[in-house]
Amino acid sequence: MTTKSPTKKFLTESEIAAFLKASKETRHKERDHCMAMMAYRHGFRVSELIDVRLNEVDLDGARIFVRRKKKSLSTNQPLAGDELRVIRRWMKERSAESCAHLPWLFLSERKGKLTRQAVNYIFAEIAKKAGLDFKVYPHMLRHTCGFALADKNLPTATIQDYLGHSNIQNTVIYTATNPKRFEGITWE
Repeated sequence: MTTKSPTKKFLTESEIAAFLKASKETRHKERDHCMAMMAYRHGFRVSELIDVRLNEVDLDGARIFVRRKKKSLSTNQPLAGDELRVIRRWMKERSAESCAHLPWLFLSERKGKLTRQAVNYIFAEIAKKAGLDFKVYPHMLRHTCGFALADKNLPTATIQDYLGHSNIQNTVIYTATNPKRFEGITWE
């Protein structure tokens, strides 16, 4: 009798580093790297990622409005310096597209809005380039974000707000399995 191995839910620190590095080696490297970084850094669901609008990205204020779906809480989140550089490179390339007038941040090579299926395909191809021997899908990057935030020892409520969870039970999966929460406990 064979047992099915559990599906991998998130990427480790070294795996996300390899994934992000490989995202710079695709045919549409500026867009794909920007998408991969944003999906990871902001814990976007794929439907949220493909629906990011240009007017929700404030490069001068270094903020992005993260419009959550599934009755989740939308928030303004900071953009780090490396994110700003990646977004600016993509925006420069994007501005040369014939469909640059469209409202979405990420555009397909077919000159329209990206689809969920396209992002799944792109992320699977990036994973192959990264040498990862398992399927990487967009929601995996959302989980990777949650676990990375927990590894920073952030309070569960902060992670809940960042990911837009309306129910904290959806957030505790990240903090409950984090061994760092026990650091500092000593026995005499």
